[in-house]
Amino acid sequence: MSTRLPTPLPPILPSLVPFSDLTPDGILDALESVGFACDGCLHALNSYENRVWQIGIIDSPSCVAKFYRPGRWSDAQIAEEHAFVAEMQAAELPVVAPLVIGGKSLFSYINPASNTSFRFAVYPRQGGRAPAFDDPRVLEWMGRLMARLHRVGERTAFKCRETLGIESFGYEPRNWLLEHEILPIELEDIWQSVADQALDGVEHCFARAGQVQQIRLHGDCHAGNVLWTPGALEDEDGHSVHHTGGPHFVDFDDARMGPAVQDLWMLLSGTSSEMGQQFRRVLAGYELFRDFNDSEIQLIEALRTLRLLHHSAWLARRWQDPAFPAAFPWFATNRYWEERILELREQIARMQEPALMMN
Repeated sequence: MSTRLPTPLPPILPSLVPFSDLTPDGILDALESVGFACDGCLHALNSYENRVWQIGIIDSPSCVAKFYRPGRWSDAQIAEEHAFVAEMQAAELPVVAPLVIGGKSLFSYINPASNTSFRFAVYPRQGGRAPAFDDPRVLEWMGRLMARLHRVGERTAFKCRETLGIESFGYEPRNWLLEHEILPIELEDIWQSVADQALDGVEHCFARAGQVQQIRLHGDCHAGNVLWTPGALEDEDGHSVHHTGGPHFVDFDDARMGPAVQDLWMLLSGTSSEMGQQFRRVLAGYELFRDFNDSEIQLIEALRTLRLLHHSAWLARRWQDPAFPAAFPWFATNRYWEERILELREQIARMQEPALMMN
């Protein structure tokens, strides 16, 4: 069978290997440039979009440094991310915020050999495990925290960061994949037809929901971006008594404007009936602190569909980065696209069904 998806994909990005000039010595130099005395210990953490390292510090706890992918976000967009997290920290939400050093939270390191510049932020190390979203008490707790996060998020709007919408997460990635001939030729027409039907379904879901409030969101609130540590207690207002325990939100790299339900639907899994029961528990906690617009339930399957389309284009755009073929080797196969076609067909059917029922 012929394919237009060789491994690796043809060059598309201006920088084929965006982090090739970020060496271990450079990472240590970057941290020392902002006042840390590194002990030389480096441990790469699980991150693909950026490069994230746990770094040992002499006579102090380890810290975490995030080096931003060159060209993705502007300084102004990163500043809005950091300011949003600082607002939540001031509201006593359990977020892991970047350290402010000398009045700044975003720094720059220049590799002297190549003159390549890397922007980075430094965070306190926060351990933890994935939360047990199958526990009703955990879902209610998450609901309370998400409501408090959204109350901060609705205070003002991002001026520079993106908005999650049908164009940016649906049509743009669809068009990009087709224009760059990413799909295997024998599957392209089928995928395009199914993607178009899926986007029609997304349009109908958004129309049924009507006008919904756009607020600042975490944007990527899956289990991997919530760290759970033991020994947590809450007071009667839902505040964590011990900030070292319970859930902690990390990685606001995808913070953007969008409907509140975007931060809620990724807490759900299983059958429609199971997700309905889970969502009821999430809202039981959420509505103690913030009203939820029930019309946003119409958007759950539409947002899931947009995420599927966006994710495929994200993998293709990043394929020249060696971290991606190593982590997602199945992307460069026909089977990957066959499974995406099946997923999109399932989403088309789900979007035609009644919205999630919370029995």
